Amino acid sequence: MPFTCSDIIKIIVAIFLPPLGVFLEVGFSMVLVLNIILTLLGYIPGILHALYVIFRY
Repeated sequence: MPFTCSDIIKIIVAIFLPPLGVFLEVGFSMVLVLNIILTLLGYIPGILHALYVIFRY
């Protein structure tokens, strides 16, 4: 499945603000809450989770 322009924008946003990238992909859900917690615990786990969510969905 090829990337669209919106996927590339979501990836860039996820690198700088991981919860926003997750919110753009799945909306307000438990996945977003998990990403906020991971971002607060460490910036890198938040980024990795955000990228996982974007690539997964």
